[in-house]
Amino acid sequence: MLTAVCTLFEGDYHYGVGVLANSLYNHGFRGVVWVGYRGTLPPWAKPLKSDRGYQEFSLASDCVIRFIELNTPKFLSNYKPDFMLKLWESYCPEVEALFYFDPDIVNKSCWDFYEQWVSRGISLCEDAYDYMPVNHPNRLAWKELAEGYNYVCDRETDRYYNSGFIGVRQNQKSILSLWQQLLETFEAAGYINLSNFNLSLGRYPYFQSDQCILNLALMLTCEPLSTVSRMGMDFGGASVGIMSHASGAQIKPWRKQLIFKALEGVPPTMTDKAYWLHTQTPIQLYSPAQYTQKKIALRSAAAIGRFIRRS
Repeated sequence: MLTAVCTLFEGDYHYGVGVLANSLYNHGFRGVVWVGYRGTLPPWAKPLKSDRGYQEFSLASDCVIRFIELNTPKFLSNYKPDFMLKLWESYCPEVEALFYFDPDIVNKSCWDFYEQWVSRGISLCEDAYDYMPVNHPNRLAWKELAEGYNYVCDRETDRYYNSGFIGVRQNQKSILSLWQQLLETFEAAGYINLSNFNLSLGRYPYFQSDQCILNLALMLTCEPLSTVSRMGMDFGGASVGIMSHASGAQIKPWRKQLIFKALEGVPPTMTDKAYWLHTQTPIQLYSPAQYTQKKIALRSAAAIGRFIRRS
């Protein structure tokens, strides 16, 4: 199966992009990682080769990162379906399956697993807040709103999925079009604002982020899904070794003052440990001295965490 990976970033999230790419390559991914960005390119992405609307950085002889500069008023979290559809339409129409990863995810699984996974349905992982009953008032409000726009609810589910990762085969890309359409329809109607991370306007229909609208889209399609529990992203301190996600309000691993946080009763997370495992090869994100310093801090913080825990 011909597959590709994509992600989006701006600001210092380039550290996450580098580690995501390293972790994918170190677990067998070979091919193209497409990166949409705003602002400046990563300092580690040199030398670059310009091509048809993108700039290419060679991760290794058999793996490249292709950067596409974006000009959109949307907050990048709300641009995910647009970017994936744009890639299929204009950059890689030959790709059979496309995977989106947030840039604060570290891959922990062999690439063969992902190819097998997506062959069985749209690939998703449950959120840290994984249970949302079919009769939850927010879910009923989303359904009511969608039906007012002539959408039909084809699936009843009580699981709530994280939008930081999705794998889609090209013959199932209608889910991306639906997700994009819902985002734009509800913004035009005044329910959400796509230029903000937090979509919520504090009132009905209670959309908090693009994630809520993805979950609504899943209710409106009968396309087969293949899903894993929240342990697939190391949520709740448990792991099944697929990926690790520093989601939401978590301090990103590249920003975290490890010892200081440990003294506050917050020891290093599984994502912190996974991040520092993949910072140096094939892309070297830190100097040897910086890396050594962080490794010492990581071990020290882990030791402190055995004695100090936030209650």
